[in-house]
Amino acid sequence: MNEMIPVLRLSGITKGYNHGKPNEVTVLRGIDLELARGEVVALVAPSGAGKSTLLHIAGLLDTPDAGRVEIAGADMTDQRDRVRTRVRRADVGFIYQFHHLLPEFTALENIVLPQLANGVARKEAEARAQELLAQVGVAPRSAHRPAALSGGEQQRVAFCRALANGPRLLLADEPTGNLDPETSETVFSALMALVRGTGLSALIATHNLELAARMDRQIRLDQGRLGAL
Repeated sequence: MNEMIPVLRLSGITKGYNHGKPNEVTVLRGIDLELARGEVVALVAPSGAGKSTLLHIAGLLDTPDAGRVEIAGADMTDQRDRVRTRVRRADVGFIYQFHHLLPEFTALENIVLPQLANGVARKEAEARAQELLAQVGVAPRSAHRPAALSGGEQQRVAFCRALANGPRLLLADEPTGNLDPETSETVFSALMALVRGTGLSALIATHNLELAARMDRQIRLDQGRLGAL
């Protein structure tokens, strides 16, 4: 990939709901955003401002009413679902406020499964999973199921799962929002180490201004528009 091409480019993104009805609402109003390769950007927004909608559009889980979404220079806006799914699986990693780990599988297996779905051989997938778990300090717990892990451990496993297929873009929606301040610090540090170590780009939504200040750039979403924090 040409390093001059943004990993993510959003151009003129608008999104609304209940079109033509009395309760119609416009959530995003002409959003323009670029993420350079290796750039980590904090997205700060009040509740209900549309940050999850923005992240879903950026990650090809939703489509805008107008505007263009590009991943690594490729226009994804009008691509077929099959193409969007392939790009999302290979190039985009998602982290949510809740870990969403599969409860019947171990920490290791939760990281192996998305790799198998992407065509990686099991032995290679297990080695990759072990490597990621070691980087976030959860390798000794690799054989445990999510219920046997602490909240911080569960979220760190979720980080590893999001990075398992080596994405170019990481999208995180309040990744430490369910954690106490001490655990939040530990988990955030682990996330940043993973991101910096892999050189991928990340858009991280957070209410925590202290965490936001540690990222490369801070932007605010309010009343459907983006601006500097």
